[in-house]
Amino acid sequence: MDKLKLTIDSSMTGRIDKELAHHITGISRSQLQKWIEDGNVTVNGTTVKPKYKLAVGDEVVVQPEKPQKIDLEPENIPLDIVYEDDDVIVVNKPQGMVVHPAPGHPNHTLVNAL
Repeated sequence: MDKLKLTIDSSMTGRIDKELAHHITGISRSQLQKWIEDGNVTVNGTTVKPKYKLAVGDEVVVQPEKPQKIDLEPENIPLDIVYEDDDVIVVNKPQGMVVHPAPGHPNHTLVNAL
């Protein structure tokens, strides 16, 4: 998503996190709240809190965070493989094992094991 600029009209005068979540598709409200808290959303050039109540005429700028690149490194993690062929693998994943690398869990995941 690129930088987004909005001028608030009478249909968008609720809390900023709720209104943005309603008008921006594909981004969760919790992600928008994080962007607001991190200063990636401004109203009239000023950072605000997620519960800020929008007013008619407010100028909102949303500058999304750039996705962090995650380098996948294969790891030798033993897996309980139930079935495998050229197209499909069925794994009995251990409870608590993270599936995909993400911020905070860049490794030791099922994807790294596969």
